[in-house]
Amino acid sequence: MTARSALRRYLLVCFLTWLPLGLMMSSQVLLMTERGLGLPEIGLAVTVFSVVTVSLELPTGGLADVVGRRGVLAASAAFLTAGLALMSVATTLWAFLVVSVLKGVARALSSGPATSWYVDTLHRVEGRDADLKPGLARGGAMESAALCVGVLAGGVLPTVVPPGLMFPLAAPSLVAAVAAALLLAVVLVALPEPPRERTSPFGVLRGVPTTIAGGLRLAVRGALLRRLMLAAVCSGVMLTAIELLTPGRLAELAGSAEEGSFAYAVVAALGFAGSAAGSALAPRAARVAGSSARGAIVGAVVCGLSVATLAATSDLRGTAGLVSAAAAYVVLFAGLAVTSVLSLELTHNAVTAAERTTLTSISSLSLQSGGVAANLTLGALAAQAGLAAAWTVAAAITLVSALLFVRLPVLTRSSPAPAPQVRSGSD
Repeated sequence: MTARSALRRYLLVCFLTWLPLGLMMSSQVLLMTERGLGLPEIGLAVTVFSVVTVSLELPTGGLADVVGRRGVLAASAAFLTAGLALMSVATTLWAFLVVSVLKGVARALSSGPATSWYVDTLHRVEGRDADLKPGLARGGAMESAALCVGVLAGGVLPTVVPPGLMFPLAAPSLVAAVAAALLLAVVLVALPEPPRERTSPFGVLRGVPTTIAGGLRLAVRGALLRRLMLAAVCSGVMLTAIELLTPGRLAELAGSAEEGSFAYAVVAALGFAGSAAGSALAPRAARVAGSSARGAIVGAVVCGLSVATLAATSDLRGTAGLVSAAAAYVVLFAGLAVTSVLSLELTHNAVTAAERTTLTSISSLSLQSGGVAANLTLGALAAQAGLAAAWTVAAAITLVSALLFVRLPVLTRSSPAPAPQVRSGSD
């Protein structure tokens, strides 16, 4: 396989992984509401999804490092297909709770294996010194593009589906299930893996905890990885502050909850477009700044200043408020994407195939832990002191996080993973 072929396959998987999530984004809460669930029940379903995802994040990352990327990605696509298909016909709380479990398992399984497959493949083709930035940047851009296309298409679908054909709000989740099934087929056909030693179930049960423990040691003891994990925590704080407080701000500006919902869908799509642009610009940012670490600093500063702009313009009303919020949102996600792509490159360059997906899962957990901290504090701060205060704190944390990339420790890769042994049978 050539580097170009690996990149094409990776980009297709990136797009198909996030397209189903974009398709159901704008309709899932409304679907549950129309099927009779109240806000407490919807909150319970969302909580179940989060708990399942967080609980399985590290075990599934270790599993991908032990048994291979393709099988774990295929399992993720299968769980997602089942969850979305059930979501389109679910009518009770228990059915939606099952949907949340299936989607949570799928999300945890999908965290990292595709990128790990691409990096491993590129290293086999071009060696350990291969430049990861172009491929990772284009992968990030494809993910954002899929979310942008998906959220817009998912918002339109209920308005064009004839009510006599199916329940209109169920159309996005059904189309998303078809997209997830297509992802399953692509993963099985297009992501070949090198031969691996056949592992018994007992070997898997023993190998996954060992891999997780090794990854945690690297993340805690390695100075470079420790800084990258802390940067992910800061990003989680900032992202949650934006996602938690922006919908209410836009509803206030638009004049009603319904118009605010539409405004948020448009602004979210613009944000995904900004993220795609930022991902594509990440290699250039690193080149102009002089290194990936310096490029990440630029992205973090741009992101922090954008959040500060949201805080500074929180008193604006009407069209001026909407335009300023949308502009800050786009620039914010562009800056975040630059930092995210370059942080991902630094992470993958610091580890080997033996713990690659596990470290990606630890980074994802770091991001989510920042989100939990923001949920517990910034929402209350906004209620007591106003949006400007909460966004100012988030901006300060984001700007301070840029210091984590200053004088990054010298890269010290973990010991090379042993070469995989050829197993019997075809892969």
